[in-house]
Amino acid sequence: MTQPIVLNLPPMDEQQRAAYFASYQVSAKSEVVGVLLAIFLGGFGAHHFYMRRTGLGILYAIFSVTGIPFIIAFIEAFFMPGRVRTYNAQLSAYIAATITGHAPTPVYGAPIPTALPLPTLHCSACGAATVAGVHFCSRCGAPMAVPTGV
Repeated sequence: MTQPIVLNLPPMDEQQRAAYFASYQVSAKSEVVGVLLAIFLGGFGAHHFYMRRTGLGILYAIFSVTGIPFIIAFIEAFFMPGRVRTYNAQLSAYIAATITGHAPTPVYGAPIPTALPLPTLHCSACGAATVAGVHFCSRCGAPMAVPTGV
């Protein structure tokens, strides 16, 4: 039984908390299972299928005849606990955001967003708000002026 990783979860009532824990217990991954899959069946990509990374799992299965994925999977076994913890943390944030009605965050493959807002600029051609640091406007494609002092 995996305990959820509590980051900065939004406030929930008892019913939401029960739904959160039930959903988490069903979807969370185990570090031990991930490591064992990487060691014993990793050459076939089982550990990637377990972590919902089907593209890499298929790639490992295709190249399993060469033996190279078995060597790589053995090395990856040492990194599996960290990957599983990251997956479970992002899963926890996603479930909490879905239950409380906030915008969901990505489940896997992207970092957990920070609470700090990104600085924005406005396009001089169309006036659309864009994130600071981009070179072109995402709405009209016009080049963005670099602000002074950046």
